[in-house]
Amino acid sequence: MLDLNALACSCCDGRDNPWLLLVLVAGIWLVAARVGSALKNGGKDAMNKFAKIAIVAVLVVAVSIVLAVKRSGAPDETPGPAASDAHTHDGSPQASPQTPAAAALPRLIDLGSVSCIPCKMMAPILEELKAEYAGRFDVQFIDVSKDAAAARKYGIKLIPTQIFFDAAGKELFRHEGFYSKDDILAAWKASGLDFSTAASQAPAFERLTPAKPDERPKDTVCYMCDGDIDPKTLVTVQTDKGPVRLCGPHCYFIMHSCLTEDKTDFESKVSVADWTTGKPIPVAQAAFLLGADEATGRPWIKAFETRDAAAEQRKASGGNILAFKALQQQELSHRCGFCDRSCYPQDAAEVIVAGGLQTWGCCSHCALGVAARTGKDIEVREKDRLTGKPVIVKTLDGKVASLTPPTAVAWFGQRPKPDGTWASAGCFHQGFFTDADSLKKWVQANPYETGRLIPISQALADKIKLSPDQIQKACKIGECSPK
Repeated sequence: MLDLNALACSCCDGRDNPWLLLVLVAGIWLVAARVGSALKNGGKDAMNKFAKIAIVAVLVVAVSIVLAVKRSGAPDETPGPAASDAHTHDGSPQASPQTPAAAALPRLIDLGSVSCIPCKMMAPILEELKAEYAGRFDVQFIDVSKDAAAARKYGIKLIPTQIFFDAAGKELFRHEGFYSKDDILAAWKASGLDFSTAASQAPAFERLTPAKPDERPKDTVCYMCDGDIDPKTLVTVQTDKGPVRLCGPHCYFIMHSCLTEDKTDFESKVSVADWTTGKPIPVAQAAFLLGADEATGRPWIKAFETRDAAAEQRKASGGNILAFKALQQQELSHRCGFCDRSCYPQDAAEVIVAGGLQTWGCCSHCALGVAARTGKDIEVREKDRLTGKPVIVKTLDGKVASLTPPTAVAWFGQRPKPDGTWASAGCFHQGFFTDADSLKKWVQANPYETGRLIPISQALADKIKLSPDQIQKACKIGECSPK
């Protein structure tokens, strides 16, 4: 928020008086002319007479013009909630709120400046509200750097300031600082005007029963990501409750990064399949060939019983040979900024934290959780899980400040618990989409997915309300047990 006093000139209310300068210059010229004429004629008395007359004339005219300019810049004292000179964010004139069309509607007026950062973040919100709630309530922006009179009329101390009026022009509520779209709608509702049924609300969509039963044998389904297991990349973890099977080394390191049990010598419980033979070998003794997909840059990992076997495969596929400890160090080098799980940047959402810190979210919802964990404003850059198109979310004070595209929505993957309640289906089952249609197509293409569409603002709010203890425990696995 900015101090309004910093936006206006205190000596002239932000107005210059070029006419005064012009008059003074003309007066000086006139006096000089008179004096010159008098001297030319050699008349001392005449010189004094003409000089005095000219000076008096200049002063009278100058005072008259100054008074006229001051009167034209004085604030309009006419009662009423609207400013006489409203402008849109691009500086173009805005219709006066006293027009008959606006007078019949509740009205939201935002007073700010095009140079104020929170005001700039309000601009797309105001445009969305104006388009989505046209005919239900009026939305106006007044640039107080161009209309200081409006700032004085409304008693504005800080910008931006939002003022809510009912249809009769009575002020209902005002707020100073950035105000999210959801908060604005909530303020209307708290004032007795509920606009939540507007068509702009995210369309309801959910699928709580899979489109078809998952009849895959349990030992062919990855414990972490629910993907199919390729026998050539199988990783098995032995536990007291039976073997846990994973689709590959990367899912193993994801699991390893969020275990809460003592992980000393944990690898002694783990075996990995030899890429060539499928034979299980102790993970700590394997040689790993690490490469990357040319198109996506996403790493791939193949395990071999001997280094010679890995070197032979490298001739065909390329890559680098790593021992287990070196592979583990590399796999754990990128972690989620919210839940601390291992992740690949190619799979993750990029998160930029206020101050320049860059981190990752292992899923779109965890990316939003970085705002809760750090207590700072963030920018999330995620991809639509169906199309790969960008979705960008910016937050301010724990609220969604801007959303690109504004139609973007979130999928909250959920599964039923034995007691009948619903819980998160895990990070592999969450995502952002550019619009509801894209989300629905993705759900149709993934018949085992269950959950519901929610606004991204709700996904953020769910994370912000978590306690520090809940954040610390987020996505952690208390024990490694088979499904």
